[in-house]
Amino acid sequence: MTRTRDACLRYLSFDDGPEPGHTPRLLDTLARHGVKASFFLVGEKIEQYPEIVQRIVAEGHMIGNHSYSHWSFSNMTLTKQLDEVYRTDALLRLFDDRPHHRMRPPSGYVGAQLLLHFARRKRNLVYWSYDSLDYQDAPVETLIARLRNDPPVPGDIVLMHDDSDKATEALDVMLPEWLSQGFGFAALEGSAP
Repeated sequence: MTRTRDACLRYLSFDDGPEPGHTPRLLDTLARHGVKASFFLVGEKIEQYPEIVQRIVAEGHMIGNHSYSHWSFSNMTLTKQLDEVYRTDALLRLFDDRPHHRMRPPSGYVGAQLLLHFARRKRNLVYWSYDSLDYQDAPVETLIARLRNDPPVPGDIVLMHDDSDKATEALDVMLPEWLSQGFGFAALEGSAP
């Protein structure tokens, strides 16, 4: 079996933004290294910082849905969960004209009803296969060591966050190393039916 080019790619993904104190610097780092990524955005923050969302799209990154309020779906009714999803889809559509977006629920929680709803509509839920643990209360050197000693493998969707500078600081170090080792990166496909 031959490997396709896509089989060699890794997919950086960032949750919880946009954040004016952090996302622009992350975008600068990605641009400096020619890397495209995926941003799962929170609806309330989209409303507050539309210029950052415009920049994300203009620079060729994927925008995805990370709910409207970022409250855990675990205690919400299906009706409330769907309100969070579709309200954020409507906001995202203003930036890329897509009616629906890939969805990553807060904390990755998906109950059976939401899963069934998405399956019936052939909509995408996006998880991750590599958790960077950049949200842990540890110095950035710990994150860099983890990324260096146990790097993502081809096909991995890497979970990171753009609500702090940890991911940016780690990627400032790791992207040059990874790119010199032949790692490829891409944004996930953006649309969902």
